[in-house]
Amino acid sequence: MQAPTILVVDDEQLIRWSLTQRLEQEGYRVVEAGAAAAALERHAEGVDLVLLDYKLPDGDGLSVLKRIKDADPDTLVILLTAHSSVDMAVEAMKGGAYHYANKPFNLDEIALLVEKALETTRLRREVRALRATQAQPFSIDRIVGESRAISTVKALLQKVATSPASTVLLTGESGTGKDLAAKVLHYASDRASRPFMNITCSALPDTILESELFGHERGAFTDARNLKRGLLESADGGTVFLDEIGEMAPQLQAKLLRFLEEKTFKRVGGVADIRVDVRVVAATNRNLEDEVKKGRFREDLYYRLNVLPIVLPPLRARVDDIPPLVHYFVDAYNTEFRKRVRGVSGDAMRQLQTYGWPGNIRELRNAVERAMLLVEGNELTADQFPVAAGAGVRLDETVALPPTGINLEQLERSLVVQALERSGWNQTRAAGLLGLNRDQIRYRIEKFKLEKPAAAAD
Repeated sequence: MQAPTILVVDDEQLIRWSLTQRLEQEGYRVVEAGAAAAALERHAEGVDLVLLDYKLPDGDGLSVLKRIKDADPDTLVILLTAHSSVDMAVEAMKGGAYHYANKPFNLDEIALLVEKALETTRLRREVRALRATQAQPFSIDRIVGESRAISTVKALLQKVATSPASTVLLTGESGTGKDLAAKVLHYASDRASRPFMNITCSALPDTILESELFGHERGAFTDARNLKRGLLESADGGTVFLDEIGEMAPQLQAKLLRFLEEKTFKRVGGVADIRVDVRVVAATNRNLEDEVKKGRFREDLYYRLNVLPIVLPPLRARVDDIPPLVHYFVDAYNTEFRKRVRGVSGDAMRQLQTYGWPGNIRELRNAVERAMLLVEGNELTADQFPVAAGAGVRLDETVALPPTGINLEQLERSLVVQALERSGWNQTRAAGLLGLNRDQIRYRIEKFKLEKPAAAAD
């Protein structure tokens, strides 16, 4: 590894020489400057640490400190002074100095101070690298697909992530990737360096869920032997993801609403208000408007959460994304299972694209995982996807005329609508699902006066 570079700034040549000799003995690379202007020039060349004299012929150390910190906030500065005072020390620390040392100084003490400062720099870089590694799997590119439906969602996620919004509501069917979207929101925001905490509201009894979210005081209930900080408190500055929020009990909904409105809460059994700064991302596969009408979800909480709604489209509405998703999963399981599967046969891919995928991306991933576990060759074939094998069943084997008869026009219209929705309004693919050509499907679209929904519009 390259030795750390230390900039020694002092107008006395003897002091610069003595510091340089000792620091070079410790294995550091040392550069020197005798004035403020020269110090700033040397700093611009790249240094890890600055030993900065308070009195310089063309300025004072505090002004140089400010300019160094403005140029690179990560540069650590140790201020050297022969006129130490409490006020000066406080001002130096407020200006961003790592530490200060009094003249005349002991070279051993300076060497130890430099070592601790550089260790701080190393730890900061390691933490930054670790956070970048953690964030990488949840970049916007992790959401696979380029269809119009998912591209619209990705653009919205990026825009919302950088907004000051304190609440976001993710909706969509089960398996559409709401948990991944929540992580993308967090790691694309300026909260990425702070915690991401998540909890599934349906996974815990109401009393435990309240304690997990808001924490509890010692003795608040049986077995509460110690104070416990909840997720909201632990995630201060970051993001809390509340999955399946539609399952939350009414009394907890009221407490969550108070927190969202006032940014404060009380621990279970507590009396003091605790203020934190968190973004709440809620997700549900339920229709919360219907839940409000049925009295199962608070209307005021729904409106508070629904400030920035994002709807994750079902897989049947983004059929063009199935091939890249399949290839993504194949590559991932090749690495995990140590296999060398090249891809999927044409018949298998057509079968996968005509299946409805009620379980959405989660079901597709599970289907590819099963196929990858069982495959012995280097290509996945149609017979390895039994879940999608019924996608092309013959209607004369599954549909019987009811004794009371049927409205054929309504049936035909319903089938055309289903085919268009399943194909994402791709007329050629919708025609294929119905055994028609493109002209025939267009005729029926005009016949039934069908219009493409805004979400699927070109």
